[in-house]
Amino acid sequence: MAIGITGFQVLMTLALIVLSTQFRSPSLGNVRPVLLVVLLGGSPVLIFAGLWQLRRYQWRWRKFAGLGVVFLGVISLTITVVTQAQFYWQKYQVVFNAPVEQVAPLGARFMVGYKNVEDVIRLVEQQAIAGVFVTTRNIENRSYFALQKELEMLQTIRKNKGLSPLWIATDQEGGIVSRLSPPLTDLPPLSDVVAKGETLEDKKRVVVDYAKTQGQGLSDLGINVNFAPVVDLNQGVINPRDRYSQIYRRAISEDSTIVTTVARWYCETLAQFKVQCTIKHFPGLGRVETDTHVAAAELNTPIQVLEKEDWLPFREIMKNAEVWTMLSHVKLTALDEQYPVSFSQKVIQGLIREEWGYEGILITDDICMKAFYQNQGSIYEATKQALDAGVDFLLIAYDPDLYYPVMANLLRELD
Repeated sequence: MAIGITGFQVLMTLALIVLSTQFRSPSLGNVRPVLLVVLLGGSPVLIFAGLWQLRRYQWRWRKFAGLGVVFLGVISLTITVVTQAQFYWQKYQVVFNAPVEQVAPLGARFMVGYKNVEDVIRLVEQQAIAGVFVTTRNIENRSYFALQKELEMLQTIRKNKGLSPLWIATDQEGGIVSRLSPPLTDLPPLSDVVAKGETLEDKKRVVVDYAKTQGQGLSDLGINVNFAPVVDLNQGVINPRDRYSQIYRRAISEDSTIVTTVARWYCETLAQFKVQCTIKHFPGLGRVETDTHVAAAELNTPIQVLEKEDWLPFREIMKNAEVWTMLSHVKLTALDEQYPVSFSQKVIQGLIREEWGYEGILITDDICMKAFYQNQGSIYEATKQALDAGVDFLLIAYDPDLYYPVMANLLRELD
């Protein structure tokens, strides 16, 4: 029995070491508070158990096992404390120590999600961000009016500083990606709506009505950017391991002409309510099997094929510089085998800015996705490359804590 307990203790301390090195990973953002309790509580318990093992048993191998548990427990606790202390130091540097004149130019390139409104208030006051991302967690167990007042308060802070309005964004595509439904009207995916129209006039009518419902709801709440529509073509790719992207369920159509026409109607209608549309996810995820939320992915289709099919909606709609474009984290291997599109100089500067002449806003998909931060370099190198390549906004949505180390690193670059 004692042997089993000792072995279990060693395994537990090893598990805690792994967790202590990973608990600041963006993908663990939603469970980090629980992990922190486990790490700060579990490590001392195991250290005590190891000391008890040393004191109780005379046999050498058991003492050795107890010593190992103590040693590993101390390592786990040390990594946790140091990592957490480093995070709070980075947060302090960004929020309280860095001069506004240094923070503001960099902050103008970030849109962030938030869990704690007090944190985001401070960032707005410091001019440390250009916008916020609002999602399900911001409306759960709260009223519509509470969120509306909260967003009005953030805009008032900006106005009182004589700054342009804050960009306030959400993902309200309709269908499976409807982050603010409820309270906003829960609508089906655009593909379902388009399919109901028998003629072109019918399709336009139902799409415009759909967009009016969304535009009015978003505008009334205080949202001025919607990360929609999806203009990836439905290529019929279905991967059971794809838990989050599921483009086949979100795409408007497999027909590039229909996608282009519907997306244009949609964007024009949202604009009537002063809500900015965002076409996504360039260069198109319809052919990609791997979910970029959880792993690196590649788009290996030849450029000639993409130009004739997948890129037609992007090219046509991007002729309007008022439209925003979201960059995915897939590698467009025909142009750049090394870096994902979201921070590829060859794609952003070479293709989009120079060859296509697009002067509109480029925003990354959420950089908390593994395809971005688990690249061959560091996440800090990736964010700097993205900005240098010509991205206007970096989106940090899932794990707001990631903003502080990223910004702290950019500020260090200025020293």
